Amino acid sequence: MPPSPQTDTLISPAALMAIKNLEMRARVVVEGFWNGLHRSPYHGFSVEFTEYRQYTPGDDPRYLDWRLFARSDRYYIKKFEDETNLRCHLLVDGSRSMTYGSLDWTKAQYAHTLAATIAYFLHQQGDAIGLLTFDEAIREYLPARHRRSHLRQLMLTLEKPAGGQGTDLTAPLKRIVELVRKRGLMIFISDLLAPIETLERNLGNLVACGHEVLLFHLQDPAERDFKFDKASLFLDAESGRDLYIDPAAARKDYLSKLEAHTAAARLCCDHLGVGYHALATDAPLELALFDFLRSRMQRAKKVQRNVVRRSSAA
Repeated sequence: MPPSPQTDTLISPAALMAIKNLEMRARVVVEGFWNGLHRSPYHGFSVEFTEYRQYTPGDDPRYLDWRLFARSDRYYIKKFEDETNLRCHLLVDGSRSMTYGSLDWTKAQYAHTLAATIAYFLHQQGDAIGLLTFDEAIREYLPARHRRSHLRQLMLTLEKPAGGQGTDLTAPLKRIVELVRKRGLMIFISDLLAPIETLERNLGNLVACGHEVLLFHLQDPAERDFKFDKASLFLDAESGRDLYIDPAAARKDYLSKLEAHTAAARLCCDHLGVGYHALATDAPLELALFDFLRSRMQRAKKVQRNVVRRSSAA
C-alpha cells in the first residue's frame, strides 16, 4: 500500500477554492499529491486487465507477471480488455441539496473539484474519462475519451452550477448501464440524500454489468456535526418546505438517524463490493485522491490473489 500523504504538505480546501479556474484547482491538487509522496511507485497502475491466462509460446514476455510466477511457479500473462487504458465515468450529483455549504464553498463546488481532480489525474495516466451529471434527471453526458480537447470540455461542463431539484438515483444509474457497454470504472459522487434501497438496487445493476464502482459520500461539516445553537427556520432545499427546528431538542435524534443512514450506505457498498469513502467538504482533496489510488491498488492485489488460488487449486 502507498504511504499516507504527510498532513503538513496538504493544501487546505479554503486556499484551493480561492482558485477560480477549475482545471487549475485540479492541477494544483494532483501536483501537490505527487510532491507530497516524494516518489511515484505507481507507474502503469491504471492499465486495466480482466484476468490472467497461462503463457503460451509466441506471447509477448513483457506482460509476464513475475511476482505471480514466484508464488505459483507458473507463467501467467495479463489479459487486457483492449488496447485502451482504463475507461472511467464520473457520476456527479447536481441536486439542490448539493448547493448547501456552511463554509465558503458548497458541496457541489467541492464535488466538482473532486471530479475534476480525478479526471485530470487519470488523463495524465493516459486513461479515458467520461462524465454524467444528474439531479432528478440527467443533465449532461460526455462519453469516455482521452483527448486534451475532451478534458477541457469536461472541465467546462463541471463548471456549470448545480441547481436541480430532488435527487433521483435511479435515472442516472440506469442510463449509464444503457450507455456504457464495455466494463470500466464508475466513480459516484453524491451526498446520498436518497433512500438507501434505491441506491443498493441501482448500484447492484452497475456491479452486475462488470463495472468497478467507487462511491464518494460527501457531507458538509455542519450536516455531519449539527452544531447549530439557536432555534431557526430551516429550508428543505429539495422540497422547498420551511422547518422550524430547535437544535438542542433535535440534535440527538438527527445524529442518530444520520449515523444509521451512513452505516446503511457503507453496508450496502460492502455487500456489493463497491468502494465506499465518506468525505467531509473541509477535508484536503489529496486525501480523496489517496483513497482513490489505494482502492485501485487493493483491487489489483485482490485479482492477483484470486488467480493464485485458482492456480493452486489446479
